[in-house]
Amino acid sequence: MRRLPPLHPDMPLTRLNHGRPMTRRDFLARGLLRGAGLVSSLGVFSLFSNPRAAMAALAPDLENLKAGCGIQVAGAGKIPFICFDLAGGASMAGSNVLVGREGGQEAFLSAAGYSMQGLPGNMLPSLGSPFIDRSLGLAFHTDSGFLQGILEKTSAGARAGTNGCVIPARSENDTANNPHNPLYGIFKAGANGELLALAGSSSSDSGGNSMAPAWLIDPSVRPTKVDRPSDVTGLVNTGKLVGLLDQSDAVAVMEAVARISHSKLGQVDTAVTQDAVLKELMRCGYIEAADITDRYGDPSALNPVLDTNIVGDGGIFTEAEFNSDSEFRKTASIMKLVIGGYAGAGCVTIGGYDYHTGERGTGELRDLRAGRCMGACLEYAARMGTPLMLYVFSDGSVSSNGRIDDSINGRGKGEWTGDSSGTAASFFLVYNPGGRPQLLGGSPDEQARHQQLGWMRANGSVETASSPAANNVNLLVETVLLNYMALHGEAGLFGSRFPLHSLGNATMMERLTAFQPIV
Repeated sequence: MRRLPPLHPDMPLTRLNHGRPMTRRDFLARGLLRGAGLVSSLGVFSLFSNPRAAMAALAPDLENLKAGCGIQVAGAGKIPFICFDLAGGASMAGSNVLVGREGGQEAFLSAAGYSMQGLPGNMLPSLGSPFIDRSLGLAFHTDSGFLQGILEKTSAGARAGTNGCVIPARSENDTANNPHNPLYGIFKAGANGELLALAGSSSSDSGGNSMAPAWLIDPSVRPTKVDRPSDVTGLVNTGKLVGLLDQSDAVAVMEAVARISHSKLGQVDTAVTQDAVLKELMRCGYIEAADITDRYGDPSALNPVLDTNIVGDGGIFTEAEFNSDSEFRKTASIMKLVIGGYAGAGCVTIGGYDYHTGERGTGELRDLRAGRCMGACLEYAARMGTPLMLYVFSDGSVSSNGRIDDSINGRGKGEWTGDSSGTAASFFLVYNPGGRPQLLGGSPDEQARHQQLGWMRANGSVETASSPAANNVNLLVETVLLNYMALHGEAGLFGSRFPLHSLGNATMMERLTAFQPIV
């Protein structure tokens, strides 16, 4: 059989027998439209890191006035949240993250079930440790593209502080109607950012490829589009004064203007009915301008290109990698904002994951790059000493008919030959600088059931009765939100924060929670 070579990760997918692409999501899923980085805001500054420690505060008199103006500096003290939206239907279960029957990841499936998930008979997890990797806590297949990419970009310390959970859950293939995106819910859970509320890789209402659950959408925090370092540095404009003067002198000038304004406003009658409100707006405007100049007058404050933890010798990305791959630049922009505390939640959308091209190499190369992006986020969180919740989802999934691709990139695994919503799953990883997050449960068996929320049948398809999330994408999002709140010790507040939820009673919600609190 003559097999077509694998496609480069940036090449579009054209051999799918799907017909002509018609929507933005069709183009994105097939790699015809490049995804962008989603930056979103939910703060974690005050509790977990202080990357601005070297920056001076405003003068004491203005610091007091700043507090009265409600200028947000330290975010809302929530764990940073980054999600990866792999557009098109990526393989999650089996070939990447292990998913088992009732009982957990190592309640192994049948050989036929693993074959449908792309694993041949000589690479089955049931054969033992050569095919199971738990270096991230969550069990991956040792030949997982996601895993290999994550391992490339993470240190031993980052891996030791990471654990994860997988959620077997169906979602429809190649459709705009999967409400996968959780960003509005993360904001509603209490997170907020210093510069942004939410942001996304596209100009959609969700900021990503998949839509957001309709009942969670808040138009006041519609995601801002960010997909490159210049978008990050462009979030703040300190004006021409910085450049004409050095930063410290520029701050001094702005502080003087704020003081003069504050003094004069007390002696002026504006003749406006809401005189006090107007004066307060004017005072705070001058103070905010001084504060922005103080904190962002140095162009290196926000620029991921100038962050030596991200780019260059000793950085997560080499200069060559960073300059040659837009997905790395996008990811770097997001993790700089989110993990640095300037933003608290983000969604990186990467296109081209509808990769059932009749061979295996194309999907492997794309999984590897996505894994490198995931690993970069975990490693940057570790370097900054900041917790992180990383969530990975896709619209639908793929399946194999068992035919083997023995090419270099196929590595003897099953070719991807079609879409399959039944093999779909999502997963999340949690990094904690204080040590690996601990699963709920008093015994290994109980902990295994908290690490896999729901299960698959022996034939490799989702058991739709195994959890509320298994056959309802809206409830999958609610399960992710519950777990985000549980990391803060706030699972008991989930019902009041999300009164329209459908996850059931407290007993059911405890079953759907993976980890003990980490903050």
